[in-house]
Amino acid sequence: MNSNRLVIEAGRADREYWKDLWRYRELFYFLAWRDVLVRYKQAVLGIAWSVIRPLLTMLVFTVIFGRWAKLPSYGVPYPLLVLAAMLPWQLFINAVQEGSNSLVSNTNMITKVYFPRLIAPAGSVAVAVVDFLISAVLMIFFMAWYRVVPGVRLLAIPFFAALAVMASLGATSWLSALTVKYRDFRFVVPFMVQFGMYASPVAFSSRIVPEQWRLLYSFNPMVGIIEGFRWAILGQVGAIDGTVILSSIIGVTMLLVSGIWYFRRTERTFADVI
Repeated sequence: MNSNRLVIEAGRADREYWKDLWRYRELFYFLAWRDVLVRYKQAVLGIAWSVIRPLLTMLVFTVIFGRWAKLPSYGVPYPLLVLAAMLPWQLFINAVQEGSNSLVSNTNMITKVYFPRLIAPAGSVAVAVVDFLISAVLMIFFMAWYRVVPGVRLLAIPFFAALAVMASLGATSWLSALTVKYRDFRFVVPFMVQFGMYASPVAFSSRIVPEQWRLLYSFNPMVGIIEGFRWAILGQVGAIDGTVILSSIIGVTMLLVSGIWYFRRTERTFADVI
C-alpha cells in the first residue's frame, strides 16, 4: 500500500495558514511576475506608463495649485513638492486599483485549488512596488534638473516606503474581500481613489491646513507617509511633525490589522461566492 497520502483535515488550513504563506511563496512570485508582464507587455508604451502618469499629474498640479492658486512650496520647486508626494501615493493607488479586483480575476484558481488567498492581493502590492521603483527614476531626474541634493534624511525612505506598503496591503485586503461579496465595489474604488487624492496632501503641503484641524487631518494614514517622503527627500520643506507621523503609524497599523482580519474572516466563502 502506498504510504504517500494526502490528508484533508477540517481546520488544518487555519492552523497552518501563516506557514502556508511561506510555503506558497513561489506562487506569490509567479502571480506578481505575471501581473508585471501583463501590465507592461500588453501596453503600447509599456514601462513608460509608470513615468508618464506621475509626470502628467505633476504638470497639472503644478499649473493649477502652483501657478494659478499660488499655494506655497516652502522653498522647494513646486514640481518636486508634488513628485515627492506622488511616489508613495502612486504606490498606494496602484495597489488598491489592481488589488481590489485580484480575487475576481483569479476565479479559476480560487475555485479549483487551495492556496492562501492573501497571496492574490499581496501580489498586486508587489507590482505596485515595481511601479514605485520605476517612478523613482523620474524623481531623481527632476532633482538633478533643479540641482537638489538629498541629505542623510534619505535613509528614512525605506521606513516610509514600508509604511506605504503596509497601508496598501491593508486597504487592498479590505477592498478585494468586499469586491468578492459586493461586486459594486469595483465601481466605488475609482471614486475613492479620486477623492483620496484631494483629501491627501499630494498637490499641496499639509502645512496649509489650519493648525486646529491638522491633528484631525493627520488621521488619514497617507498624510504622514507623504510628508515623511517630502521630509526625507526635500529637507527644506521643514521639520517633520512627530505627531503626524505617529498618527500615520497608528492609522496604518489599524488599517493593516483590520484588513487582514476581515479578509481571513471571509476567506472561507470566496470559492462559493465568487
